[in-house]
Amino acid sequence: MGAAAEDVNRRMLRAKDLMDRRYAEPLDVAAVARVAHVSPAHFARTFRQVFGESPHRYLQRRRVERAMVLLRSTELSVTDVCLAVGFTSLGTFSRTFSAVVGESPSRHRARGPLGAVPSCFAMAWLRPNTAGTEKPQAAVAP
Repeated sequence: MGAAAEDVNRRMLRAKDLMDRRYAEPLDVAAVARVAHVSPAHFARTFRQVFGESPHRYLQRRRVERAMVLLRSTELSVTDVCLAVGFTSLGTFSRTFSAVVGESPSRHRARGPLGAVPSCFAMAWLRPNTAGTEKPQAAVAP
């Protein structure tokens, strides 16, 4: 990969990192393009080439991923979750959530609460040490 391609990738990653950190804030293509130091049109085209989806679609998906966690780990209403993750319209949130997840926000919530930590991580300290290295530090005391 040449220096020019590395520079483009670095700029796109910088913009993607901004969307990951500030997903709940109002972000438009022009604002994110400024972080990448390119025009909005060039940014939208290049982001799609690098990541395989438009910046808008990426941001929507990121917001829905966060909403999935909030719906199953808090008592916030669907409307409050919608607003907390950066959507301004409950209808758009519900439609986008259903398109990405395959079920409505209410149906997703009905699946029940999430476990605190995936068991594969929480129980890592119980696995036998076959590699001859130290066991990983457990995140929770046994």
